[in-house]
Amino acid sequence: MNSAPPSNRALDREIFALAIPAFATLVSEPLLLLADSAIIGHLGTPQLAGLGVAANVIGILAGLSIFLAYGTTGTVARRLGAGDRPAALAGGIDGMILAVGLGVVLCLILQLMLATVIGWYGVEPVVADAATRYLRIAACGLPSVLLLLASTGVLRGLQDTRTPLYVAVITNLANIVLNLGLVYGLDLGIAGSALGTLIAQTGAAAYLAAIVVRGARREHAEIRLRLGGVLAAARSGVWLVARTATLHAAITLTTLVAATGGAVGLAAHQVVNSLWMLLVFALDAIAIAGQAIIGRQLGAGEVAQARSMTQRMVGWGVVSGVVFGGLVLLTRPLYIGVFTPDTDVQQLVGRVLVAVAVITPIAGVVFVLDGVLIGAGDGRYLALAGLLALLAYAPLALLVNAQHGGLVWLWVAYGGFIIARMTTLVLRARSDRWIRVGAL
Repeated sequence: MNSAPPSNRALDREIFALAIPAFATLVSEPLLLLADSAIIGHLGTPQLAGLGVAANVIGILAGLSIFLAYGTTGTVARRLGAGDRPAALAGGIDGMILAVGLGVVLCLILQLMLATVIGWYGVEPVVADAATRYLRIAACGLPSVLLLLASTGVLRGLQDTRTPLYVAVITNLANIVLNLGLVYGLDLGIAGSALGTLIAQTGAAAYLAAIVVRGARREHAEIRLRLGGVLAAARSGVWLVARTATLHAAITLTTLVAATGGAVGLAAHQVVNSLWMLLVFALDAIAIAGQAIIGRQLGAGEVAQARSMTQRMVGWGVVSGVVFGGLVLLTRPLYIGVFTPDTDVQQLVGRVLVAVAVITPIAGVVFVLDGVLIGAGDGRYLALAGLLALLAYAPLALLVNAQHGGLVWLWVAYGGFIIARMTTLVLRARSDRWIRVGAL
């Protein structure tokens, strides 16, 4: 039986107990990319453009694998809500085993197809060479990246967002020190940046995985390869993979169109996209809290509380979007020069960020509802909604390309993608079709 919905103050306490540590953890990842962009940007514009290609490739592979974090969060949270902590941890272990195996496969495929993949971007040879040198090393870190995703997802499902925060802070500080030393100290160039990131992420993945394994041992949960459990984790992630594929298809289409603007356009897009990823991850903090809280509440059958929590989180999503968008817009003169000394790139970045600031409040609603529906296990609808939004965006991006509209209009068109996503998610959240109770 559902109890009366708690007060707004109680809802806020529960939201921010998870969202604040999640926020710090989430923004650390794009800050890592921003640090890479700043370090590599001073090697030259071709190197920064090459990082733009490499970051997009790694972003696609890691992004398509985000179900390892989101899926394990939902599974663990629901089983925790249903009162079965050992089963929750066993499900998390299954996801971690799947992560390592998938990471090895993706690494091998990328190494074999690297020249072909970079060729799809149609960039200049000097840019392609920089991207190749980065990706040869970065591909080897995919097993660690995916294990880090899955381990973080397990801890979030257990309502622990503080441990990933501490690890993320240490990882990113280590990454900056390593990159500066390898890029400039040992004069390894862009390859040194990839190597430093590989070392930092591998250490973080090993540490978080060890924490989960120790917790599983305390609860006497199964710590072994369970083929049925691994396959179940893979099946549960299929719809989330499809949903994420549409998101990355949109940003990849944006990158491909940006590449037609030459090295300056692509370098500017890399800076803007790095800042956008920072905004995305910052706004996603409430969504991460939503995944864990909604999953736990529906697992326990608390439907009224789940609805109240959803409404409260949407409100905070809008507020966060306004605040973050305003900060990006108002402080742009202070940070643009950090990424590149090229004045043409700086000026273009400044103009594009106006469009980014406008769409950020809308994105605040999108990410919160996305997290709520992931926590509810509504992956199939999310995949369909993502496809519809992509179909709405693709003609806009292609029109900008055909009319040579430039990077500013390209990001205005990307705003159409965000609006389409918001429309589909709001319609779903207002219905009852996403509400399913129990451990599933």
